[in-house]
Amino acid sequence: MTPPPENVDKSVGEIVSEVSEKASLLVREEIELAKAEVTTKVKTLGKGAAVGAAAGVFLVFALVTFLEALSWFWNDLFDFNSVWPGFLITTLILAALGAVAGLLAKKWLSSGPPTPDLAIAEAKATKLQFEHPRVESDQQERSLDRDKTGQETS
Repeated sequence: MTPPPENVDKSVGEIVSEVSEKASLLVREEIELAKAEVTTKVKTLGKGAAVGAAAGVFLVFALVTFLEALSWFWNDLFDFNSVWPGFLITTLILAALGAVAGLLAKKWLSSGPPTPDLAIAEAKATKLQFEHPRVESDQQERSLDRDKTGQETS
C-alpha cells in the first residue's frame, strides 16, 4: 500500500489558492510566448522592408547609371558606333540586381502579420487539458453507477 500524498491535509481554500496562482503563472507565460513570437515576426518584416528599400535604391542607381559612366565604358570596350548599346547593357545589369533584391523582399514580407500562432496553439491545448478531467470525472461516475447496480443506468 502506498502512503497518502502530502497534499491530503490541504484545505479547499489552500487548493483553490494554489490553482489560482498556477493559472496566473500559466497566463503570464502564455503572454510572454506571444510577445516572443510577435517580436520574431516583426524582425522578419523589418528585414523584408530593408531589402525592399535596397531594391528601390538599386533601381534608382539603374536609372542614374543609365545616363552615365558605365554606359560609356561598354561603348569603349566594344567599340560601338553609337552610344545607346552601352547604356542599355548597364541598365539591364542593374535592373537584374533590383529584381533579385525585390524577390528577396517579397519573400520576407509575405510571411504575414505578426500573430502569436504558437501561443494560440498552447492556449487551446491548455483549454483541452482543463476540459479533459471533466470528461474523466463523468466517466468515473458512470463506472461507479455500473458497479453498484451491475449494469449501466441510463
